[in-house]
Amino acid sequence: MIPAQYQPPLPLNKLLVPVGTPGAGDRMELDVVIVGAGPAGLATAIELAQLAKRDGTELNIGVLEKAGALGEHCLSGAVVNPRAFRELFPGLHDSDFPFRAPVRGEAVYLLTANRRLRLPTPPTMRNKGNYVASLCEIVRWLGEKAEALGVNIFTGFPAASLLVDGPRVAGVRTAATGLDRAGNPLANYLAPNDLVAQVTVLAEGTRGMLAQAWSEWQQVTAENPQIFALGVKEIWETKRPLGTIVHTLGWPLASDAFGGSFMYPLAPNLVALGLVVGLDYRDSALDVHGLFQRMKLHPLFRRYLEGGEMVEWGAKTIPEGGYYSVPARRSGDSVVIVGDSAGFVDVPSLKGIHYAMQSGMFAARAVFAALKHGDPSAARLGDYDRMVNASFIIHDLYRTRNMRLAFKHGFYTGGLKAGLMTLTGGRFPGGKIAMSRDVDVPRRIAPGVSPGLGVSPGLGVSPGLGVSPGPGVSPGPVVSPGPVVPDGRLTFSKVDGVFKSGNATRDTIPTHLIVGRDVSPEAADFYARLCPAGVYERVDRGLRVNAPNCIDCKATDVLGPRWTPREGGSGPKYKRM
Repeated sequence: MIPAQYQPPLPLNKLLVPVGTPGAGDRMELDVVIVGAGPAGLATAIELAQLAKRDGTELNIGVLEKAGALGEHCLSGAVVNPRAFRELFPGLHDSDFPFRAPVRGEAVYLLTANRRLRLPTPPTMRNKGNYVASLCEIVRWLGEKAEALGVNIFTGFPAASLLVDGPRVAGVRTAATGLDRAGNPLANYLAPNDLVAQVTVLAEGTRGMLAQAWSEWQQVTAENPQIFALGVKEIWETKRPLGTIVHTLGWPLASDAFGGSFMYPLAPNLVALGLVVGLDYRDSALDVHGLFQRMKLHPLFRRYLEGGEMVEWGAKTIPEGGYYSVPARRSGDSVVIVGDSAGFVDVPSLKGIHYAMQSGMFAARAVFAALKHGDPSAARLGDYDRMVNASFIIHDLYRTRNMRLAFKHGFYTGGLKAGLMTLTGGRFPGGKIAMSRDVDVPRRIAPGVSPGLGVSPGLGVSPGLGVSPGPGVSPGPVVSPGPVVPDGRLTFSKVDGVFKSGNATRDTIPTHLIVGRDVSPEAADFYARLCPAGVYERVDRGLRVNAPNCIDCKATDVLGPRWTPREGGSGPKYKRM
């Protein structure tokens, strides 16, 4: 099965709207509108406001955030390089920043089903001088700093469309609220609003919908297509403290799937752990949430989790393509793209937050200069691309340019090549490893698989399909290869996870997911296992979509039904992710 056969096209007619098109309620005029209040968007706003303050200039800056409150849609590992914080806030010290604790130790393990082998920490994964943090807490702190500088932050307002004027981006139109399942207005209906601006900054995070639309409209490409991973994460209150950060490779993934896990200490009794899997995996029956539940049964994790309580759950996609997947340009007439939307993530070092913030700071400097000259054209805003290209962002991505890509041919081959790339500073093997879009990768259909397994929202855990017991190391005693039955204490169903994400989306919300035509039973099974939140369900030979379950991870936007912005405040309500 090739998922691209069933994926609908990007709905450009909805995402690109000529300025002045009827249908909006209020209209607001701004100097700069920033779409997304993550680290990239807020760093852009803060740097812009600081530049204006030093210059004695007044700028009307607005930040739109689809979550009901700052941080509620933000999720990351997160081990943070403080470099961008120090540059953005030169008067503060590391102890002033919203970090949990410095990294005091680290360990990397190769797992088999019941055992672990400690590996030397690769140079790219060494974290001396970095900090463990919660991205939600970082974002809330940045939001306070932005508001103190006079930035207007509008939470609960998703940007649903770009307003365009010829080749120029003229602002954004928000999503309507108060519609029933059929899209008809309810008593609390509010029409979309138009926010018109001299410059629009797209800081939507991973798989940005408006950034995708602008790139397709302007035919902006990269040397390789962007590829993605899906991460599923939990926060646990524990009885046993964790002293070091932990990363693992190998089990429970099959050798032809790329990924690994992490476990980080947030406090003496608080642990963050998760599993990240590249979405170019080959087995259509693979279920990342199911593998994650199985992973927690391993003695390495179980000894910390038993007797504790899972207090929060979430999931998110991550851009993994690196250097060759960064768009040829990230700026145009009255628009710039920053952070994860531009693909500024370095997978070998597991870092993206400081790149996102730094790109936002560069964008702010280019935007401020353009506004001072009264010229927000593509030529003038191209200064942003030149700053990024000359910075440590691109330097770091270039150094590790082929390391993630090397794993396209499997765990062993990829590991060997990545080791040689580390030794040669990225010079081996030379050239570029070409990649396909994740959606174009063929998927094996396991023979004789019952179509409903792992699909029901009440179960949500794949029955062990595609869970190889490890990368060829004799496993000794193994965790049972049968299905993981959620026990509500250590392992959880997808519905349990959605509840722990804080998702309280109303049941009558219109579906925001665009499903392709003639979805086969095999594709329906694939979507059901792929989605960590139980949104998709195989019913007989068809597909049922439980849209209110969606937590905006955007995994199926990569491989299946398209995600589009929905009513503000819907989705998860993360607190410590």
